[in-house]
Amino acid sequence: MILDDAFGSMTNVGPPTDTARFAEMALPHLDAAYNLARWLTRDSSDASDVVQEAMLRALRFFGSYRGGSGKSWLLTIVRNTAIDWMRANRPMQAAAAPVGDEDPLENIADEGDDPEAALIRVADRQQLDRLIAALPAEFRECLVLRELEDLSYKEIAAVTGVPIGTVMSRLARARQLMQRNWTRENAR
Repeated sequence: MILDDAFGSMTNVGPPTDTARFAEMALPHLDAAYNLARWLTRDSSDASDVVQEAMLRALRFFGSYRGGSGKSWLLTIVRNTAIDWMRANRPMQAAAAPVGDEDPLENIADEGDDPEAALIRVADRQQLDRLIAALPAEFRECLVLRELEDLSYKEIAAVTGVPIGTVMSRLARARQLMQRNWTRENAR
């Protein structure tokens, strides 16, 4: 199955039932896949490449999918694809957060916002993005999966391949680091 266009029509490359089942399982989680890839690669166009490759891998191995959380299964493939991509394209990975890599629609004020409230909302969003981006990769991925993608600890453990205790520890440390960095930023 290959995504043909922006509307998600698909070309059948496998049995029709597998194609339909794959689309039904995977497509609702496409935004979550992109979000995780963007936070891991720290670049929107690289994230698109990673998600495209991950979706092809997911389709290729869809026959081995045995039910359960489709979101966890897909995000595991996205995570592994992102790691492979980073090893191939950024072996010394120390990339900084991209500059100007924001979604312009996120800065549009809500109808009820006055100019001051809109400015505060945008500043808070930018600060939160900086705080998340400053986290080490293993903390960042756990935090994104828990807080942005709403996965359970068990699902995060399955995606990252670490014990639940490690997930809980990474989340606690990520939150502590974010709080410490937030305090430093706001003390200025």
